[in-house]
Amino acid sequence: MTTTRQSTGPTLLDALSLAAKEADQLLLATTQATHTAISRRVHGLVRLGAGPAVAPVEMAHDAIAGGVYAGIGLGLRGASKALDRAAETGIGPRLEQEAWGRFLSAAVNGLIGDELLRDRPQMAIPMAVRHEGRDVDVHDTAAVAEAFPAATGRVVVFLHGLCEDEAAWRIHRDRVGTTYPEALAADGWTPVLLRANTGLGLRENGAALTALLQRLTESWPVPVERIVLVGHSMGGLIMRAASAVQAEAGGTAWSDLVSDVVTLSTPHLGSWFAIGADHASRGLARLPEVAAFGRIIDRQGQGIRDLILGLAEDVPPLPHARYRLVSATLTRSERHPVARVIGDLLVTPRSAFGRDRGGRELFPDAEVLHVGRADHFAVLNHPDVHDALRRWLA
Repeated sequence: MTTTRQSTGPTLLDALSLAAKEADQLLLATTQATHTAISRRVHGLVRLGAGPAVAPVEMAHDAIAGGVYAGIGLGLRGASKALDRAAETGIGPRLEQEAWGRFLSAAVNGLIGDELLRDRPQMAIPMAVRHEGRDVDVHDTAAVAEAFPAATGRVVVFLHGLCEDEAAWRIHRDRVGTTYPEALAADGWTPVLLRANTGLGLRENGAALTALLQRLTESWPVPVERIVLVGHSMGGLIMRAASAVQAEAGGTAWSDLVSDVVTLSTPHLGSWFAIGADHASRGLARLPEVAAFGRIIDRQGQGIRDLILGLAEDVPPLPHARYRLVSATLTRSERHPVARVIGDLLVTPRSAFGRDRGGRELFPDAEVLHVGRADHFAVLNHPDVHDALRRWLA
């Protein structure tokens, strides 16, 4: 039967404990560091005019402020430990039981997923096939058959982007009237939706994905004839990383069955937003008064850091697969100056199409589609992409 993590998964108390811990280590520490830096700057300027006479005032200020911050920090750490002990008893609603809880879990995993895996493994999302809000045990053929009773030999795998989960593919459904999985299912494909901890590095997620897809292929109710990979944003990079991991392993594998790879606003050459955040953190670190804010920006999972560079020539495309690359821009034309700089707010067309400034292309034979007047998330369910998918996978 379909398995669930609800019996052992994280609770609301786990989330509240994490919030208290982050409030102490991130928010309070940032406030204190900024306060201290500004105080030293002000007292230094006053000392230039008043001389040593300002020393007692400075010492009193530091003592009072230090005591206040220490007291607040002690309270937050105590609250976090108390919530952890309560969570261990199993009380409280499970995050997996509600859509808002799954959304919160996906977002937190995207931001600090590698840290969660190390320090709070009960809150770290495992790479998994999803069905009706639950993980499917791909090692159990009966569970796979139950989750996909109408399975066909044509499988289309969907993987979301950073801080998302499988529900992301339902965006704008009320407006569009359907989703990519639903539309392709009507055409005889069997959609498989995945969920991943997007805070992990691309290599780590790629290894997890290749193992998952290999086992899923072996447990599939009917012989698999064709596999199509569809990835949004980071999901496209993870799929490429999985193909590279499988190629290194060699042997007969799921990747031999891949006929098409579709990436939607995937930063193959990196995201300008991630690059900008990296530069911002380095710039802020130079000024004591704002250095702590730079550390907040720098406090990010390996997955986000991997978005700075993307995946270049060291991860070549599958030689037997057709690549279909979708880019979006806020402007009607991809050649508009704004489009060239910010693209869809997160990824530029050049990166989404894998074309560097030197004219080299990661996917020289790929078919590309530009969607104008659309942001980064619009391509999760867009009429133009619907039409293209049906044409590409006919």
